[in-house]
Amino acid sequence: MKQSLFETRHQPHWQAFAAQLALLEQGKAKAHDLTRFPHDYRRLCQHLALAQERGYSSYLVDPLQQLALRGHQQLYRHRSQLGAKTLGFLLADFPRTVREQWRFVLVASLLFFGSLAGIALLVYLFPDLIYTIVSTQQVTEMQSMYDPDASRLGRAAERASSEDWMMFGYYVMNNIGIAFQTFAGGLLFGLGSVFFLFFNGLMIGAVAGHLTQIGYGQTFWSFVIGHGAFELTAIALAGAAGLQLGWALIAPGALPRGESLRLAARKSVQMICGVMVFLLIAAFIEAYWSSTNAVQPWGKYLVGAALWALVIAYLLFAGRSRHAPE
Repeated sequence: MKQSLFETRHQPHWQAFAAQLALLEQGKAKAHDLTRFPHDYRRLCQHLALAQERGYSSYLVDPLQQLALRGHQQLYRHRSQLGAKTLGFLLADFPRTVREQWRFVLVASLLFFGSLAGIALLVYLFPDLIYTIVSTQQVTEMQSMYDPDASRLGRAAERASSEDWMMFGYYVMNNIGIAFQTFAGGLLFGLGSVFFLFFNGLMIGAVAGHLTQIGYGQTFWSFVIGHGAFELTAIALAGAAGLQLGWALIAPGALPRGESLRLAARKSVQMICGVMVFLLIAAFIEAYWSSTNAVQPWGKYLVGAALWALVIAYLLFAGRSRHAPE
């Protein structure tokens, strides 16, 4: 192909790419401007390679090289920004949001952990109470899951260790389902979040009290203490995010309810994104660490205590430094 025909055919693409680059370099590009940028950049590089291979004049090759260099800088600059924003969210924005919404976090924690501890104590003192909360079949299943003689602990205790990855997927879906249910319930003027926080606290607490009362406490508590740091905290935070939505509907102030809900949703969605990360970590620990019998209970207690301390310290102190990633 002659150089003149090559230029005529592809000049519109190069001009459009140059205009796109100018917007990116000036910081005026919008999200939809970036969707085709990698594709357009690859096409420009292909044209540059063809021009060099065919020996076209420097009059054509040099401008294409400049466009390719500028495109490379913009492509990897925006990629690095995405990574920095993600890291900044995890190391600073998420714990800051939790602290900013401490009132909702406090109420959600009292509802969830309060009901959990209260019913656990009652079931431990009055064993027959378990059957008013949990069905007989579920009680039997829980006892088999945390039987001290089982080769693996937790759900599907008879599974082989090679199936841990399947349980990881199960735990992810199950935990995210509970968290989303608790969060979305806030749209019912907060009543749904209150219900699910209280309900999940009752269920977990009743099982904990029963298993402790029948002598399965060591296997149960050594199982849950590790991943519980992330999982239980995530449920409480999901409830806090839902309560925030509910409060925006109950007390919108001078704003219309729709606008109040929209503003509250910004913080709530940030919190839920952090909750999802917590639940992924919890599912990994539950599938690969909590279920094993190869580690003595005291070892799991030590690791579990360290994880609880880590989660608490992270939520209380992460992002306070002025050098935290933005």
